[in-house]
Amino acid sequence: MVATRQAEVSRWEEAHNRYRSLLATLSLTLHPFRIADSAPQTSAEVASHLQTPVTAIEELTQSHPWPVRHAAMTKVRKQVPALAAVVDFWWAGVRRDVAHAALSPLWPQWAEAYLLPRVYWAHHVAHTRCPRRKAKLRQALDAIQGAFDQHACTPCLPPPALQAWHAGATHRVSAFQRASSAVEGRNGCLAQLHHNQRGLPKRRYKVWTILHNFDCHAADGTTPASRFFRRPFPDLFETVVAHIEALPQPRRRKRQVALCH
Repeated sequence: MVATRQAEVSRWEEAHNRYRSLLATLSLTLHPFRIADSAPQTSAEVASHLQTPVTAIEELTQSHPWPVRHAAMTKVRKQVPALAAVVDFWWAGVRRDVAHAALSPLWPQWAEAYLLPRVYWAHHVAHTRCPRRKAKLRQALDAIQGAFDQHACTPCLPPPALQAWHAGATHRVSAFQRASSAVEGRNGCLAQLHHNQRGLPKRRYKVWTILHNFDCHAADGTTPASRFFRRPFPDLFETVVAHIEALPQPRRRKRQVALCH
């Protein structure tokens, strides 16, 4: 009996490790750069790579006596194209910024192939808590760091110019968000309120959108709207108060004469 139970424990531990490994693969795939060589990738490539661990997770659930959640797997498969589309959207913003700078083709290639992946992996190494994923991200960072230092364009920039490039890359890297709406953001907040209150008035959606975009301040004091449009906006509370006119007087009720019997 003991040998049988030990074999069952080993089998379930192996299944658990396999499941965690597949989840880590999903996380390491959803990046604008490949974890293997830090090469830029498109949404189509990301979606194709995401399908492999999703299929493996589905096969893993079918090969073990777990409750099969067909609706959950269908939902995940439907979300894969939308998750992958974030990569192309992010690259569009990067190339738009470079195009406005009117630089020679050599510098945008250097920024996309060396500077951005270096800043990107450094950012995620600092924010990743899982030891396994942090180790893989660290390997990618070390590899691109060496290539960045050895590139011919890197020593050509004076320190102030290199700092300016690094600041722009940091700003663009921090704009790439991989969190789903169930975790954070306006959609997550609205989804939780919708779940708790079984529905929200339509006018409240607009109010919560304004509050999230113009009144949610980050650690540096910026709001989502100021970071997206790259310009400051007036204080939301003061703006609303400035448009409020004199409040109406309360209604005067007629005195009720008490009848004494």
